Amino acid sequence: MKTRSVAWCAAVLLAGLTCAAKAQDVPEVLDRVVAVVNSRAILWSDIIDSMHLSALEPRRRDEDDPDARTALERLVSRTLIQQQIRQEDAQAVEPAEKDIQARLTELRKELPACVHVNCSTDAGWKTFLEAHGLTENQVVDYMRRRLEILAFIETRFRQGIQIPQEEIEAYYRDTLLPQYVKGETAPPLKDVGPRIQEILLQQKVNSLFSAWLENLRKQGDVEVLDPALEPVSAAASPSEGDR
Repeated sequence: MKTRSVAWCAAVLLAGLTCAAKAQDVPEVLDRVVAVVNSRAILWSDIIDSMHLSALEPRRRDEDDPDARTALERLVSRTLIQQQIRQEDAQAVEPAEKDIQARLTELRKELPACVHVNCSTDAGWKTFLEAHGLTENQVVDYMRRRLEILAFIETRFRQGIQIPQEEIEAYYRDTLLPQYVKGETAPPLKDVGPRIQEILLQQKVNSLFSAWLENLRKQGDVEVLDPALEPVSAAASPSEGDR
């Protein structure tokens, strides 16, 4: 990612700022562009929304909440993916409303952060949303984008992948069995084979998807306009993004 000068930002991105005129006609900036991904602006308010929406994602107890830099990285990735979806399939069908609502119902029942307020009830869900600065519409939009991306990944990477029986047996022998201590009875391969196949399939999909996304980043025009939000690696080596 590359950082442009403040002067350049002021000149080129003036139209992208949301301003309100004061009595003395001095503009007050209420929002600002912090990055541009293939001509698509990412605002500071997008980062704030993304940080709030992170409450919908399960995390380990020892895992910190995402900071602004992490939120921007996720927004850049999501923007690149959505742009590619539109490029490959301009008529991509949005997820059905019933599917969105079904996933939201699952989320409210299974999200660890919802346990204490009982999000499965309307009152508990409202309490959860207010505590994290979220609205129902924001969550619905979040789930719609998520399902759209998952459907794209399913079609683009999962179809056609075959898991040889030898790999299933190797995972069972080398990964699963060692998890059982002496005296414990491990389930037979025929019972856990389908689950192992799904795990290996997902690993291959993740590997293909990660390589594809990395290539998108290399080919795309991603510019961070706020030096404080530059990735740590880029900040340590300013010339990296110009190579």
